[in-house]
Amino acid sequence: MKYRRLGKTGLSVSEIGLGAEWLERHNEEECRELITFCEEEGINIMDCWMANPNVRSNIGNAIKDTRDKWLIQGHVGSTWQNGQYVRTRDTDKAKLAFDDLLTRLHTDYIDFGMIHYVDEVKDYETAMNTDYIDYVYELKRVGVIKHIGMSTHNPKIALRAVREGLVENIMFSINPAFDLQPASEDINTLFAEEYDPTLSGIDPDREELYKLCEKEDIGITVMKGYGGGRLFDADKSPFGIALTPVQCIHYALTRPGVASFMAGFDCIDHVKDAAHYEHASDEEKDYASVLAKAPKHAFADQCTYCGHCQPCPARIDIAMVNKYFDLAVMQPEVPDGVAGHYRDLEAHASDCIECGGCEQRCPFGVNVIYNMKKASELFGM
Repeated sequence: MKYRRLGKTGLSVSEIGLGAEWLERHNEEECRELITFCEEEGINIMDCWMANPNVRSNIGNAIKDTRDKWLIQGHVGSTWQNGQYVRTRDTDKAKLAFDDLLTRLHTDYIDFGMIHYVDEVKDYETAMNTDYIDYVYELKRVGVIKHIGMSTHNPKIALRAVREGLVENIMFSINPAFDLQPASEDINTLFAEEYDPTLSGIDPDREELYKLCEKEDIGITVMKGYGGGRLFDADKSPFGIALTPVQCIHYALTRPGVASFMAGFDCIDHVKDAAHYEHASDEEKDYASVLAKAPKHAFADQCTYCGHCQPCPARIDIAMVNKYFDLAVMQPEVPDGVAGHYRDLEAHASDCIECGGCEQRCPFGVNVIYNMKKASELFGM
């Protein structure tokens, strides 16, 4: 298992994480088996948003002796009321539910206290202008939560939280299908059967979010990376083709700012399918050529940092050059950090010999040679 730094939290998280929602359908023994196997595979980050007392207890009993091996995202505002899940900004109800989470997980702290599921502007305003957020800050002040994060499916909300300096990490829904969709306050729009034919490329808000998180050192953990499983089925996928777990994982992990892909596991084989990513070949990871051949896609002329352009005879890491260039042009002046990372590359855009091999291999028709010229001009090398 490989690990990545989760932004300014400084914590090292496994590239594959455990999104524990599917554990709700399992008993304690089955939960323990799945969680133990995750530990054996080197998975060290878990998201537990669920309010159901049974699954919380099952998870807590499974990690009781291995709590120090796990980094846990626990959600503030996910509550269990009258036998069902309710999202709330009522501080008293949120406190009861969060105390319950700590008790059932047999712990006195949560690594990432997540402002739970904010997709609507009105809900964001409520969360940030009532004693709900005061409670979150108090949890952080006394050390019950180590870092403050937020879960959202709406890039406009995520952008606002990052710009306002409210969070250290974001849990965000990322896959190649969702990335084409414009921001919405209704998550159901992300599961559209067909796309608006005018869509072209990654939605600008989503693209800006990834770049801003990279710039501001805000780590992203990925939810809904499989699109609820629809991306595995050509008949259900809006692209008209099927992707594999490895391809979905690779797509998400190539977005700027992303540290961990939180996969849902219903059985041991699901864990194996995701963990295989760490040993997969470049061919197995190649989502780009699959999407380019799909009956329906909208990624033309846009670098997705997939690395399909390699190898370069001049040893240029073309995807990283494009990524640093995209990050740099967001600002009036090139940030020192981005310039430093660019200088540290083995080869630079100015080393391009304009052979054109990269453009022939690019599934999306990106004008790579032009991009190298612009990057060379911007960075001066």
